[in-house]
Amino acid sequence: MSELKSKLRADMTTAMKSKDKLRLGTLRMLLSAIQNAEVAGSESRELSDPEVIVVLQKEAKKRNEAAVVYEQAGRGELAANERAEESIIEEYLPTQLTEAEVADIADTAIAQVAEQLGERPGMRQMGQVMKAATALAAGRADGTRISAAVKARL
Repeated sequence: MSELKSKLRADMTTAMKSKDKLRLGTLRMLLSAIQNAEVAGSESRELSDPEVIVVLQKEAKKRNEAAVVYEQAGRGELAANERAEESIIEEYLPTQLTEAEVADIADTAIAQVAEQLGERPGMRQMGQVMKAATALAAGRADGTRISAAVKARL
């Protein structure tokens, strides 16, 4: 079992004992999402920590998007609940990179692609640059932030 998954289970037990309903519900939902990811596909498998982080990032993004929709609809109490769940999920995610660090990653990725191509990449090679930048970020930055930084430099 991955280290992160076992930490989620242990924290769920703690939340049960302390009767923290919000945390308990959120952790149960996360473990359910992880289990669904494990059994998806042709055969079931155990997820590694980086794969668990990807699942957690997707769940955090879902909470953020739902909160935005609730805020636009004037449903503040539901939006607050989604934001609270998102903050609990973010406790288990790696710390996000600053804008300067994202910019450095974009520059490094552009340099790597330029080395491979033998010339400075343009907008046509943005896919190659994004692939390199996403690998360098390793889940510590959202794809939209990386994309914006890469576009600004190409």
